Amino acid sequence: MAIAQMTKIMIASYRSDAGGLLEALQRAGIVQVLDAERAMVSKEWPELQVEAARPRDIEELVSRLAVGIDFLKQHATEKDATSIFDPLLKVDAGEYARIIGGDEAMKLLEETEAVQSEIVRCGADMENAEGHMAKLEPWKSMSGAIEDMAGLEQASCLVGLIPSQHVAAITAELAEMGAAIEIVGAAASVKACVIACMSELASDVQKKLRSVDFEAVSFEGISGSIADNIAQTQEQIQQINSDLAAAKTKAVELAKDKIKLQILFDHRQNLLGREMTKSVVPATDNVLFIEGWAKEKDYKKLEKIVGKFGASSVSKIDIAEGEEPPVEIDNGKATQPFEVITRLYGMPNPADADPTVFLAPFFALFFGICLTDAAYGIVMILFFAWLLRKIKGDKRFMWMMIACSITTVVAGALTGGWCGDAIQKFVPGLNGFRESLMWFDPMEKPMHFFTISLALGYLQIIFGIGVGFWNKFRRGDLAGAMFDHGTWFVWLNCLALFSLSKAGVLPEGLGSVFAIAAAVPAIGIILFSEREGGWGGRIGMGIYNVFSTVFYVGDILSYIRLMALGMVTGGFGMAINQIVVQVKEVEYIGWLLAAVIFVGGHVFNIANSALGSFVHSMRLQFVEFFTKFIIGGGKEFEPLREKYQHVEVKE
Repeated sequence: MAIAQMTKIMIASYRSDAGGLLEALQRAGIVQVLDAERAMVSKEWPELQVEAARPRDIEELVSRLAVGIDFLKQHATEKDATSIFDPLLKVDAGEYARIIGGDEAMKLLEETEAVQSEIVRCGADMENAEGHMAKLEPWKSMSGAIEDMAGLEQASCLVGLIPSQHVAAITAELAEMGAAIEIVGAAASVKACVIACMSELASDVQKKLRSVDFEAVSFEGISGSIADNIAQTQEQIQQINSDLAAAKTKAVELAKDKIKLQILFDHRQNLLGREMTKSVVPATDNVLFIEGWAKEKDYKKLEKIVGKFGASSVSKIDIAEGEEPPVEIDNGKATQPFEVITRLYGMPNPADADPTVFLAPFFALFFGICLTDAAYGIVMILFFAWLLRKIKGDKRFMWMMIACSITTVVAGALTGGWCGDAIQKFVPGLNGFRESLMWFDPMEKPMHFFTISLALGYLQIIFGIGVGFWNKFRRGDLAGAMFDHGTWFVWLNCLALFSLSKAGVLPEGLGSVFAIAAAVPAIGIILFSEREGGWGGRIGMGIYNVFSTVFYVGDILSYIRLMALGMVTGGFGMAINQIVVQVKEVEYIGWLLAAVIFVGGHVFNIANSALGSFVHSMRLQFVEFFTKFIIGGGKEFEPLREKYQHVEVKE
């Protein structure tokens, strides 16, 4: 339940061993490798080189495989044996080895690319043919060969499209000029026209036609009659459709074996990771220097792995001045699920304490208080227990939500929330049981809820200050522990006890004692909370820090959201129940409508309120709690490890 202890390591490996060693390290997933830019050995020995060439052949193959897999997925008719809960295909280790060691997958990829190219060609050809058909369609009633229009000696023949609204006017005007026009077809809002005139009038006729947006049509490259060309194009379209259907049928057949491409993709993707690593580490002509980080507890395992390669060695090296190790958090089974929250915030600084174990009880408790409905908690326990059985892989979030659901049941039972006021309204016989578990009803005693929320807020903030004190004290930073946390711990508690005495909760005479006691930490804050610079600036900042106590008051008031969310959840549930009471009086279908509204309304309330409870409970950890003892900004430990996007290899 702490930040994992990291050790800096150096592996020296001859190039003959490097490939196998990196594969073993990747399989183990215990070493984060530093590239030449970050490796200290490069700074000590600047003459070390880095391979300039990227493994472009592997990158290209991985890209081709990804495209091929996506293509086959689009044409697959059989559903994969995967689900949203278990997205990876199970593959026997022997089958995996057979596929990556043979040439089946590469042949399948080549066939897939050929079929894909054929489909693309058919699509392009179809687009051209349909465009050609659309061009010819308006002229289909025109008889005679197209080339005959170009063989006139004393006359000119113009063909083109004229907007329908201009046809009547231009016909009359052309007639006056001695030209003739014939409408041979139509398309949308235009007419397909053939205009004939003497050659000496051609220029004037063209000018007149331009005034009505005449669009000339060229039949360049086309010979014979329009009807013959349309027939030829229709034959082309039929052939293209036939070719396309055959290609798609072939794609469907190939898609049945797409798992071969998926296996090869995952294998090559992991190989690419190793080759990329090899290309960025510092090296000589013969030796690679793999500098990186490993968990202290994994070092023995690392030694065994490297020891299997005769031309490689590993050793621990000193951490350079100013160098920060990556951060990984290790927690026990009870608190490990709550690492989800820590990772959402970002990794703590290596000098920080791992906040997971400290936030876990608070987060679960706050979540339950925000929902405060026992029936909702039971439904959520059943739901997340079902998800646990379905989901493969990381289940930490499910376990965390089960823990939060349990606190929801407890908080709901203590405040009498069972689907809002469903027991009182629909099963009053159980009201005695409900009341026997209750501590108080928030709707009748909201100030109880208000006080509990503030008390929990104060408790968590003071606890956070205590964690900060403990963390700095154990690291030997006694001044930081005392004046950054210790003085605030005493100061805030003295103020709280003073306030309670003035409010009559504690004997009034103790108020003076606490006021006098508060002077000691206040002086410590003024003099030593700022420990750099001249005394004038330090005291000025110290006085400002004392006045910043008001920020702590704001932090505590922020916890009122626990009460607000809890009461909103209950209030919304009561509103649903009231609607149900009214709807069930409807004749014949009232009970059916009431059941639908009851189930649908409360399911919505569970989802909506659970989301709000999660977000606001998390916000209290991030903003009010973590800021009391965490610096943050740590870089997550990212070891070289195998990654599988499509398959899971079963040994």
